[in-house]
Amino acid sequence: MPNVRLTLPDGTVREFPQGVTALEVARALSPRLAAEGLAARVDGRLVDLTEPIETDASVQIITPSSPEGLEIYRHSSAHLLAAAVLELFPDAHPGVGPPTETGFFYDFYREKPFTEDDLAKLEAKMQDLVAADLPYERVYFPKEEGLKIFEQKGEFLKCQLIQEKAEPVFSAYRTGKFLDFCRGPHIPSTGRVKAFKLLSVAGAHWKGDERSYPLQRIYGTAFFSKKDLDAFLAKLEEAKKRDHRRLGKELDLFSIQDEAGAGLIFWHPKGGIVRKEIEDWLRAELVARGYDLVYTPHAMRLHLWEISGHTNFYRENMFGPMEVENDHYQLKPMNCPGHILIYKSRPRSYRELPLRLAELGTVYRYERSGVMHGLLRVRGFTQDDAHIFSMPEQVEHEVEECIEFAFQVLKTFGFDQYEVELSARDPKNSEQYAGTVEEWELAEGALKKTLERMKIPFKTMPGEAVFYGPKIDLKLVDAIGRPWQLTTVQFDFNLPRRFGLEYVGSDGRGHTPVMVHRALLGSIERFFGVLIEHYAGAFPVWLAPVQARMLPVSEKHLEYARRIAGELRAAKLRVDVDDRNEKLNARIRDAQLQKIPFMLVVGDREAQSNTVSVRRRDSGDAGAKAVSDFGAWMRELIDSRATKW
Repeated sequence: MPNVRLTLPDGTVREFPQGVTALEVARALSPRLAAEGLAARVDGRLVDLTEPIETDASVQIITPSSPEGLEIYRHSSAHLLAAAVLELFPDAHPGVGPPTETGFFYDFYREKPFTEDDLAKLEAKMQDLVAADLPYERVYFPKEEGLKIFEQKGEFLKCQLIQEKAEPVFSAYRTGKFLDFCRGPHIPSTGRVKAFKLLSVAGAHWKGDERSYPLQRIYGTAFFSKKDLDAFLAKLEEAKKRDHRRLGKELDLFSIQDEAGAGLIFWHPKGGIVRKEIEDWLRAELVARGYDLVYTPHAMRLHLWEISGHTNFYRENMFGPMEVENDHYQLKPMNCPGHILIYKSRPRSYRELPLRLAELGTVYRYERSGVMHGLLRVRGFTQDDAHIFSMPEQVEHEVEECIEFAFQVLKTFGFDQYEVELSARDPKNSEQYAGTVEEWELAEGALKKTLERMKIPFKTMPGEAVFYGPKIDLKLVDAIGRPWQLTTVQFDFNLPRRFGLEYVGSDGRGHTPVMVHRALLGSIERFFGVLIEHYAGAFPVWLAPVQARMLPVSEKHLEYARRIAGELRAAKLRVDVDDRNEKLNARIRDAQLQKIPFMLVVGDREAQSNTVSVRRRDSGDAGAKAVSDFGAWMRELIDSRATKW
């Protein structure tokens, strides 16, 4: 039998018999490597450890420390779940079961709903299958033969997938009694799954189509060690405590009203105060940085979205159109066409560029009911949107200024960690994007050079660009280590050309400007949701809806409490008085539950000395302070926008 030459990750070349498997290669290299191996990468392609290698190739064994390791492991954990479901609930019909960033899920069609008790039973059955150490066995079927096998099993969802996606000969994986149409790869056996947990059951729809089969989605997670699993579950519990939907209700910040419609946010007075503070800071910064503030209509003629290309590339996410006087109008999903019309309203000179137009503009986008999530995924929201019209030679500087502005946002609102991604086009699907290859190379190069010049680490994400240009995404990392996508800076050479934008250059001729789309907070709603969870509702003093609460010891101290509250309010501080006929300790506890930064207790001693006894929400008694001193301290915390004190 001839040999094959295999190149290992360190560059060495070893010869093995033709048909050798990656597992056999691993055993020859190191027993430990064979024991840790999950899958292999052969000439860049991920394969099972048991797949024969027939030609010369580069070979890398995938282990738990490999970037792909956890994803493969979780994919196999999803198959383990499906195998357990079919053991206990043979009336369930499996759909799809991919890995996710935090674990995995598997969708099932079943008339009877799964319960929390069912999850416990399924976990126990999964443990039984782990103990059985069943192989993830890869098998191949000609398409028609395989289709008949799945038809005989009554797996109508799998049959749809096979008809749509299967090659003439396709692969499937057998795990115990479970057979799944799947490309793999998978870990060698169920015995390799060491630490997992089923988390919840939620509703879903087949292929995300609300008109299709209703499904039940079982969520789970898996890690290579119990220690990592326990740390994740502890983080999950902390996230539940910080859930902005629960805190939004408890703190009376916002609501979503079924009577009005899903995904539409009602800002309550306290939430409105926080929003005002965010917007006031942002508008002041915009003006200081040379932006012009504009306002555009909520609905405009559909013709604009046809020119922009949104009706071709974005139609399924748009509300409308509406017919008005024999014309069609569209609720705006984006602010850009409105800003373009302002630019186009009169001739422009190169001396005016860059022109920076900013708007806190409310937009409307259709999101399926299954993906909406409190403030984080909604149908109506306000973007802190800006569009910068510049000459090509100015664009790198403008992108750099946008990124620096984004860092200022992070610092101001108390975030000190972030991740940066450069979203590029997918060269294999050029038809998805507007513009020429040369324009895309120019745009991607400009963004890349800017990040490199600023010495900002970033990750390139092929295929993640929007249809009109590449973009830089900045993800902030919150207090418990979760990344949130908010800031985006997008290069656009497409819309200025589509709308016929021009400026008169120094040569007296017309030129097409370059356009940068920029959002820093992403949307006010999403940013507010992230803020709630980052601070667990305990906002810094400058953002807190109520900054201090007066707590008179008894009714006879009420007049003094109201007078001091009036003085502090006159100094532009947000202070209220709890004059309820409740015990002082109960009122202190209520103020702490409402996460008010300061509680000001006043009795005989305070009234006589014109002081307040200060209690901090985080550390309790802070002693007595003169009213003027307390007011000055508060003003310093607010003006400095302190996030810790």
